[in-house]
Amino acid sequence: MHLLLRTVVNPSDLRKRLESSAFPDLAGMMEGYARAAADRAQDEFRQRLDFSSDSIDALDEILVLVGESPELDVDFEVRLWGGYLGEVLRRRYAGSWEMTPYPGGVVSVPAVEVRGSRLFPLMKVYRRLTLGEEEDVRAFYAMVTERLGKPAQVN
Repeated sequence: MHLLLRTVVNPSDLRKRLESSAFPDLAGMMEGYARAAADRAQDEFRQRLDFSSDSIDALDEILVLVGESPELDVDFEVRLWGGYLGEVLRRRYAGSWEMTPYPGGVVSVPAVEVRGSRLFPLMKVYRRLTLGEEEDVRAFYAMVTERLGKPAQVN
C-alpha cells in the first residue's frame, strides 16, 4: 500500500518558491499563485478552493484566519489569495490579466479585464486583510457577478 502524504508548507518557504519561479507572463504568474493558494487552503486550512463561485465563502473564511496571524506578510498573502480571487473571476468571465494603474494611484497592479471592466482582486484582498470584515470578499464577488451577469460561454 502506497500513501502519498502532503506536508504543510511554511508560508515563507512557499513565498520563496513562488518568487524564484520563472513564469512566462503575468497570466502564468497569477495562475501559479492561485494554484498555490488552493494547495495551501487544502493543506493548512482544510478548505477546498476549486475555482468555483462556491469557493468564495471558503476564501473569505481563510482570509479572516490569515489576517489574524501575528506574522502576517501582507504583500505575499495579497498576491497569493488575490491571485486566487482573480483567477475565479477571470475563468468565470473569460477575462484576462493585465497590469494597469489602480484608480487614483500611480502604481500599476495586476487587474482582471472583463468586457471592458477592470477588476482589482489583489486590492480587494489587501483591503480585506487590512480593514477587516467591512471589506468582505463574498459581498465584492456578489456585486461583481451581479454587474457582469452571466458567465462566459466557453466552447
